[in-house]
Amino acid sequence: MGRIPLLLGALLILSGPATAGLMDLLESIEAPEIETEGPLLPPLPAEPGRGKNWVGTQTHNSDLPILVLAGHADSQKIAGSGTPGKAVDVGGAAPMQKGITDELYWNLLTAKQIVAEGRRQGLNMRFYDPGVRTIRNVEDPRTNWSTGARHAKEGGYALEIHYDAYAPHGIGPGIIPSVLYGFSVLDEALAEEFGGYPYDYRGMLGAPRKGISMLEIGQLEGVLEAGLRDSSQRQATLDRIAKRVVKALRRGLANSSMGGTVLLKGRIGEPVLGSGEEVRQ
Repeated sequence: MGRIPLLLGALLILSGPATAGLMDLLESIEAPEIETEGPLLPPLPAEPGRGKNWVGTQTHNSDLPILVLAGHADSQKIAGSGTPGKAVDVGGAAPMQKGITDELYWNLLTAKQIVAEGRRQGLNMRFYDPGVRTIRNVEDPRTNWSTGARHAKEGGYALEIHYDAYAPHGIGPGIIPSVLYGFSVLDEALAEEFGGYPYDYRGMLGAPRKGISMLEIGQLEGVLEAGLRDSSQRQATLDRIAKRVVKALRRGLANSSMGGTVLLKGRIGEPVLGSGEEVRQ
């Protein structure tokens, strides 16, 4: 009998790394367990959410620090690395850059363009790139999650940019709101512009649990993907997306200063063309 505890202990030790590795692989699908310390997360609904089931009322100062992240920047070559896009996965096109998914390629360019446009329009924004494309330990301080969580804890707003999978695998554009510090008026404004996912999407994803909002720009297929892949349309497409995001963020901040009044919709102006940026670092 004395051997049984020892054997069980050995099995647990041996299974630990494999379990941790599996959780890393499923980090974009499986939500981590609810943390017992710090701010309380909202409860999961009795039935899984279908459509927007939240209202953003948490207001901010006009000089709110906004951190923009590129989704999947630290999870390449493992599950959760992002969609390859329909052009690559179905059409047989070459990836935009060897070693990373097309989604990450566009996440990086789009996040940078959003920050550049936001700064031009006077927002307090910065972009973060971990610089390491495969980080298996989600608690590593260099990851998007760790960096975004620190930023949110310090009172900032963290936004991770994504493109959704092509049909029938993806759903489409929309904001998946941060849930850790209350629903933000910035997420409410982004929901007006792009649409809103339920806050409990996939059982409440890891990034929103840590205070990071996730914006799905659209499904990586059709006109959107073609506009990004066509070098003659790429910059205009990125500019148009960035202007939509910044317009919504500015509207959310304006709504903060007005004390929670109803958000107003407006038309998107024509993009102002600028120089492109390389994804390669």
